Formats: sequence, C-alpha cells, structure tokens
Amino acid sequence: MKLYYSPGACSLSPHIVLHEAGLVYEPVLANTKTHQLQDGSDFYAINPLGYVPVLELDDGTRLREGAVIVQYLADQAPDKHLAPAHGTLARYRLQEWLTFIGTEVHKGFTPLFIPSTPEDYKPQVKERLLARLRWLDGELAQQPYLMGAAFSVADAYLFTVSGWAPYVGLDTSGLKNLQAYRERIAARPAVQAAMKAEGLIK
Repeated sequence: MKLYYSPGACSLSPHIVLHEAGLVYEPVLANTKTHQLQDGSDFYAINPLGYVPVLELDDGTRLREGAVIVQYLADQAPDKHLAPAHGTLARYRLQEWLTFIGTEVHKGFTPLFIPSTPEDYKPQVKERLLARLRWLDGELAQQPYLMGAAFSVADAYLFTVSGWAPYVGLDTSGLKNLQAYRERIAARPAVQAAMKAEGLIK
C-alpha cells in the first residue's frame, strides 16, 4: 500500500491508523501547493481533486477521503479493534463521529486556511468552530475517547484536525477536556511514530 500525504494535513489521520494497525505501507509525500510528488510527477494524475489523503492498494486501486480510508485500514487489522464490526450499531456510531468531524470540524477550519477569506468573516467562522469544539469538550468530560473507553479511528481524525487550532489563531486553551484528550492521544507510540514520519516532531 501507498499513502499519499502532506505533513500535518488531514492525511495525518490515516498515517496514525497505519501505525496503530501495524500495516506495511509506503509513504509518498505530495505537495498540495505545487501538486507535485517528490519525483516531480503530477499529483493530479493520482487524485484529480488534488488533495490528500489517497491510499493506493497493491493492485493499483485508489481510495480517497480520509473517513473511508481509516475504516478500510481498521478492517485490515480487526484484532487491533480500531473500528467496530460492520453492521453493528457501534459501527454506525463510529461513522456518525467521522461524519461530524469531517463536516463540522474539518470543514469548519477550511475558510481560516484560505488567504482570500475576508478578515471580517473570520470571527464568525471561529465562533462557529469553537461552538462545535465546546460541545466536543463536554462529550469528552464523560469518556476518554470518542467511542468510550477505547481509541478508534475517529480519535485519529479528531486529533489531527483539532491540532490545527494554533495555526489559525483559534484559542482552545479553555477546553480542558479536549486538551487532556489531545495529550492522551499524542502520547500514544503510534501517534508519535506517524508524527515523526511527517517531520512534525523530532
């Protein structure tokens, strides 16, 4: 398998899951600004949409969209219990979390990364995003991980996108449960390994 990634982007989520699952893979750095790979080839040939992550299977099949990729990876290592079994209510709960993170948190950050976003619009964006994170903070007061007592692929995704807050000037220091949650996840060996692989930590 190959994982096309960009350091610190949402592709960090499946990168973490690959390490958690103990799967063999080849990381391929994709520059999402120039849309070129390290060998100079065109990333649009891999993903016409131009963004990461992309997971390329051994037979050449490619999967896009992080929420799908992390579930696929979890299903390749069922003994690691990174996702509940298909067809169970717990699996739908996991998908509920992945959808929420993708649509309400991940996409909530997007305008803050776009240089052309009007400055007078950014406070509204930040307030809406903080409202979602405050709600998450309340949920995390009751349990250590999104699915309860155990880490899941949803946690890899939330850890990744919530880590963008300092880069866009979003103050989350008052969200103590979220901060503690991020510290718990950051301490996981697989998370450390993925972040080191992307050059995010030494």
